[in-house]
Order: sequence, then structure tokens, then C-alpha cells
Amino acid sequence: MMNDWAGLPATYGDVLRRAMDSLFRTFENFSEGTFIVDADARVVWINKRYAARFGFSDPEQAIGRDCEAVIPNSLMREVVKTGKPILLDILETDREPLVVTRLPLKDESGATVGAVGFALFDELKALTPLFSHYSRVQQELIVTRQSLAQARRAKYTFASFVGTSAASLEVKRQGRRAAQMESPVLLLGETGTGKELLAHAIHGASARANQPLVTVNVAAIPDTLLEVEFFGAAPGAYTGADRKGRVGKFELADGGTLFLDEIGDMPIPLQGKLLRVLQDKEFEPLGSNRIVRADVRIIAATSADLPTLVAAGRFRADLFYRLNVLTIHAPPLRERLGDIESLAYAMLEDLSTRVRGGAHFELDEDALSLLCSHAWPGNVRELRNTLERAVMLSDSERIDGAALAPFIGPVQGNARAIPGGATAPHGAGPSAHSGASLSDQPTWAEAMADFEKRFLCNALRANGGRVVDAAAQIGMGRATLYKKIAAYGIEV
Repeated sequence: MMNDWAGLPATYGDVLRRAMDSLFRTFENFSEGTFIVDADARVVWINKRYAARFGFSDPEQAIGRDCEAVIPNSLMREVVKTGKPILLDILETDREPLVVTRLPLKDESGATVGAVGFALFDELKALTPLFSHYSRVQQELIVTRQSLAQARRAKYTFASFVGTSAASLEVKRQGRRAAQMESPVLLLGETGTGKELLAHAIHGASARANQPLVTVNVAAIPDTLLEVEFFGAAPGAYTGADRKGRVGKFELADGGTLFLDEIGDMPIPLQGKLLRVLQDKEFEPLGSNRIVRADVRIIAATSADLPTLVAAGRFRADLFYRLNVLTIHAPPLRERLGDIESLAYAMLEDLSTRVRGGAHFELDEDALSLLCSHAWPGNVRELRNTLERAVMLSDSERIDGAALAPFIGPVQGNARAIPGGATAPHGAGPSAHSGASLSDQPTWAEAMADFEKRFLCNALRANGGRVVDAAAQIGMGRATLYKKIAAYGIEV
């Protein structure tokens, strides 16, 4: 039912004034202090208790003074200036702090003509539960933000890309150059070659290192969810959507780097939207009219042959050209066999801590030779898996070829990649002796010695008999190579 304002009783105005006066007196009586300022933030009234608290024996001594001259750290001037209340605040004083509230005073036209402040409590004990809860929530928020920020920082550096072969050094040189630029980076290479490690290293060495590094594995997310994963969604944008909406990875990576792993698996419709974002640096979350701007650097990686996908119509040519600005090829392990020893020992050091409580593992020469003879189709990831299995099952801290052999894949004929064009000896594989009797089958030690001699001979032949060059190519110490040459009677 609507009010009949024309029929208001004659005492309405009097009741309203009495109510306001009563409310003010109630606050004034129960609060620790009350004072009022005018439109220039000068004190026009202050009660006796409050004046005495700030050194005025007579409240009249404070009248006409600026509020800050009476109450240091007062924010009454801000309330007068903005016309907005400060409902709950803590005022620091030379004694204990005060819990205060500040309200603007306005005339009939809505103009701010002053402000009134109440000091509600002079002891914070009454608010201890509230402050405890607030402090706990704030601390949890800080810890969560720190944890999230740490999770979105680079976990690897270029030092993590172990190896001193020519191929490894070239990759690190290109990566450091890419870190100094803002253009997109495209990392190409077989699975397990360290593309994600390089992405982390590039971000960590860039000017964006202190900003988020956000990763999206395109191949691991269903096509129907990728758009939401990238760009987010408004509340209720689709059936089952979060009521609070969802923040996309582009928005999370604002100011930092977005690493798109296995980008070759991205569906064509989303490729067009990604291209638009890369060009305009803005997007709209799903189901929203809100424009979000995102300053994001893209690092993309794939083990697929992108030019072939482009030719087949499965990857947009314009997106390929947009990404193919700074391209780095992560070499397969078979092209940097000289790094295997340093890689193996770096992995063993890590694995010994994680798996065997700090045991110190070493590889015998025949074990190293076996590692260098394998093609490693799974690259560095396969090497780590092989060593982890050997560490877990080895009874000794010295791992020889016999202990390692069961965990290494079969020899693949003459296709094995060996520096200098060497190939595995036919006698090393079981197929070479399929028609021979068991008595004709060489022992493991004999087969390994035969292989190692052939391997070294081929390396020396490829380097014109120069021991120093051959040792550098196969990743063996020069002194060790001289010893093996003497042991096998190899003519140089």
C-alpha cells in the first residue's frame, strides 16, 4: 500500500527530528568519542571525552581547527571531499588504536556540508574474533597467491638443458636470443626432446620472467572445452558452467607468457580465434560482451610436421606464418650422442636422491657404450625412464652393460645412428645368429667388445685418424680413447 504523504500527521517532522537526535545521542553516549566537521573539514563540535583524549581540556579549544590538527591521521577530510562514508576503520593513535566510523552530512539538495565521526571502541578485544578471522583469511590468501605465483614461474633454465654438443649449444644460443625478443617462438622437435624445458628457460630469461608462465597442453583437452580454457566464460554461459564464470588462460597469462604445447592438435575453428587474439591482443570470454585485453607472449611447441599439416588443410597457413617467426628445432638425442654421458649422470644424481635415498651411482664403460649405441626413439624422456628402471632394480651402485641391457629397446638393424657413420655390428643382434648354434653365439662381453672396437674405428676413420676430434665427436675423454685404442690394438 502506498503512503498518503498528504495525510501525514502534523507531528511527523517532530518525530523525525527526535528520532535523529535520539540516534545521535545514543551513538554519542555509547561511543568513545564523537566529533563533527564542516565542509572545509574544520571541527565544529567534539565531545569532552574525545577532546581530552587528544590533549584538549576544553572542547572549545578544538573548535575551528582543521580535523588533522585535532586528530592526527583523521580521514574526515576525505569523507567531506568524496561524500562517501568510511563505515569501519582503525585509527592509529599515540595510545591504543580506535575502531571508528565516518559518515558524510548532506543538505536537502544532496551536497556534502560536513561529516560526523564516531570512535566506537577503544579496545580491540571486543572485535578479536572478527580480526582473527580476517587475519587468517588474509594469510591464506597470501599463501595461495604465493603458491600460485610460484607454480606459474619458470621451473627450468638454459643450464637445465644438459649438453655441450654442437647441436645443444646451438639450441641454447637460439633460445637466449629468443628470450631477448617479444616475437612468438615456435619449438619443433620429436617428443621427449625438451621443448617444454626450453619454453620455461626462454620465459625465465626474458623481461617477463616475474610475470606468469601459463601452460596449455592442447592435446590433453577436449575440443569442446578448449575455447573456454583459452578465453574463459561468463557466468551461466553454457550448461554446467560455473556460476562465478571462468577466467581463461589468456587472461591469467596477462603480462607474461602462454605456452601452447602440441599446438598441431588444435582444431581449425579455434585456430582462427587464436590468430585474431594474436593480432588484436583482445578477446571476449564465451557468453560475454566484455572485451578483455591481454598482453601475452606466445611460445608454441609441437612434434607434428606443421608444413605437412598446412598442405593437408589441417592447420591454417596464416596462423603457421604468424607463429613461425622465431623457430627453434630441439634435436633428437641420436643427433647429440656426445651429450649422453653428461645427461645420464645428471639424471642419475637426481634419481639417486628421489629413488634410492642419495646413493651414488656410476656407469661402467660398457654401459655408456650401450647407451651411445641405442637410437633413442623416445629421446631424453626414454633415457631417463631407462636409467630410472635400472636404478630401482640394481643391487649395486655400479651399473654395467649387463644390468642396463634388459631396459634398452632392441637394436634396429643398420639404422642405428652412430657418429661418423658407424653402424652396429651385425653380430650384436640375435638375427645375425638365427641359424647358428648356441655354441657359436658370442657372449655379451665379446659382443660388446666387438661393437666398441668397430664403433671407435669408424669414429677415428670419420675424423681422419685425429684422436682429439674423434673423442670430441663421440663424447669420450681423450685419455680414455687413447687407452681403448691401445687395449684393442687399433692402428691410428
